[in-house]
Amino acid sequence: MEIYQLKVFLTVAHHLSFTAAAEVLNLTQPAVSAKIKSLESSLGVELFERLGRKIKLTAAGNYLVEAGPSLIALESRLVQEINEIKQGKFSRLSVGCTPSILNGWLPKILFEYRQKYPEIELHCRSFDTVGSIYQALGSEDIEVGFSEITLQASPDITAVPVGNCQYFLAVATDHRLAKAQWLSLKDLTSENWAFPQVGSSEFLALNTRLQELGLQLSDFDNYQTVQSSGLMNAFLTQGHYLGFVSSLQLQTERQSKLLTAIPLQEFALESQIFMLLPNPSEPQRRTKFKTDRLRPLEEFTHLVSERTKHKAEQKIRASNVGASKHFPSPGWIGRRVSAKSIDALTLSIGTQNRTIQTVTAGVIIRKLSLLEHFLPQEGQYKNTQFKVQWRDFTSGAPIVTGLKSQQLDIGILGDYPLLLSGAHASDAMPDLSQTRLISFVASNPDGSGNTIIVPERSDLTSLEDLRRRIIAVPFSSAAHGMIMPTLRRNNLLEDVKLTSIEDLNIHRLTPRNLSADGYAYFAPLHDIASHRSRFRRLLSDHPDKLPTFHGVVVREAFAEHYPEVVVAYLKALLAAQHWYMTTPSALTLVSNWVKLEPEIVAKTLDYRRQGAEGLFLPNTQVRTDWIKEHIQQLAHIPGNEHLSTIDLNKWIQPEYLEAATATL
Repeated sequence: MEIYQLKVFLTVAHHLSFTAAAEVLNLTQPAVSAKIKSLESSLGVELFERLGRKIKLTAAGNYLVEAGPSLIALESRLVQEINEIKQGKFSRLSVGCTPSILNGWLPKILFEYRQKYPEIELHCRSFDTVGSIYQALGSEDIEVGFSEITLQASPDITAVPVGNCQYFLAVATDHRLAKAQWLSLKDLTSENWAFPQVGSSEFLALNTRLQELGLQLSDFDNYQTVQSSGLMNAFLTQGHYLGFVSSLQLQTERQSKLLTAIPLQEFALESQIFMLLPNPSEPQRRTKFKTDRLRPLEEFTHLVSERTKHKAEQKIRASNVGASKHFPSPGWIGRRVSAKSIDALTLSIGTQNRTIQTVTAGVIIRKLSLLEHFLPQEGQYKNTQFKVQWRDFTSGAPIVTGLKSQQLDIGILGDYPLLLSGAHASDAMPDLSQTRLISFVASNPDGSGNTIIVPERSDLTSLEDLRRRIIAVPFSSAAHGMIMPTLRRNNLLEDVKLTSIEDLNIHRLTPRNLSADGYAYFAPLHDIASHRSRFRRLLSDHPDKLPTFHGVVVREAFAEHYPEVVVAYLKALLAAQHWYMTTPSALTLVSNWVKLEPEIVAKTLDYRRQGAEGLFLPNTQVRTDWIKEHIQQLAHIPGNEHLSTIDLNKWIQPEYLEAATATL
């Protein structure tokens, strides 16, 4: 079979006419017929069925129509490479990327590469859609690509994270929303929007996120799609539209103060930039010429990797918060799932929003819609409609009750109620649900997270002064778990009356009609009281240094049935903690969300951006030794004997957290 015969065949197949093909090829009709007969003879099969003056493709002809163009492309590429050899051009590299990456991220790398390897012929192409980059890689039109989005249905392409970008809302500086510090897409559906063109990386990011949130473009009353950054700029500056853009776009306009970037709650996390490389389907022959052709790509990928590593190190030094993490959509399948799909699934989570040390496990996840981003979408969850119910409580006791009665699936609890949730059901109530401890949220190593406070004018100055006094405490709270062993160690347990605060109110820390001499509270309640100059700490130091902590427990049955959902929640928790520690505006935003002073927030949960040293450190690693110490001190106090029944090897299940962190 000759390549020219194949070209003639493809022309005839396209027109289904020997006459039309002859005109296109500038041949006579007999010459075209002769070429086709010669090709059929060499293949030993007929390619056309003759029906009078009409022809149609046979099965073999249809196959050759599909496979033939790749042979033509291969022949063209071989001729081009041979010509390069003849001209002495052994080194060439073709790069493809999205317009945003070409304008905002890649130029410095291309310049550095050209400076370092001037002998290599470098070509860079811009593609309007991510799909076209993948196609160009598959057809070997380019050797390497760059995109902000990866296509999961492309197993032949490897995506390597090499950078990051951020999506946000852009408006003209004189727009009425330009002074906003933080906005939500859900609150802006009635505004005029300029959205990126369909198929672009920005559009795919937007559309994917909207689907996660149960939204769609039709929910926006008025929007236009624009095909370029220049047109986007015109809509924003001249029409006062809102624009959805990435940090790679409109950089000059933002630097010159023509446009303002406003963070979006739904896009609080950084997105990644990927280097796309093809996976060879079979081992390639590494001839001298092939090696010379691979060398430019290897040198280029090495340069990109080194630059990425350097940027990451700079970012760590600048932020002082540790290595940067990225939070892509989940692909974890920890266990074999049933083929039966789930139509709807409700997830009920019990939180304590104003217990500041737990905000990363509740209010931040909810406000930034992080859980929706990580919920599984494959296997049995492919068509699942998730409903997330966030239930806020003032202390841990009702969360424990909700978990035991199966009204809650996940609970965020301080140390003592955490243990209460893990204790075995009594013989009198055997049907109560069991829990599993899957993660810590925050910890205070020196035990100062809980304390006793007294009114500013009180004559109480020491623990001994509490003898024959009344202390009010939220029963079954972390503060309750602190005061019982504290009184026992000081031989005061029988001489101090503990009374329960049933209607705990963060704005009224002294319940009405309650004659108490002091109060045992958990953070931040004691700091709120002290901050408002009404109370002072009775305990300025904790000699036992028993660490305090908060953690996440999940109902055992829920975890066994839906392990991927549990992992998704933990990924959202990790993302929330990273966001809190790396976002300059996080302190202000959290303060507004929980309606507490920023000083209280910073003093409670460590916030390194402003140098604050909070009582609690965000920390997900479960400390079994701390849990054992709490059980040891509490189990000897009357009414807490059942805590010794907790089987820590069974109750603590770290594999969920390990699965969540595996992809970060």
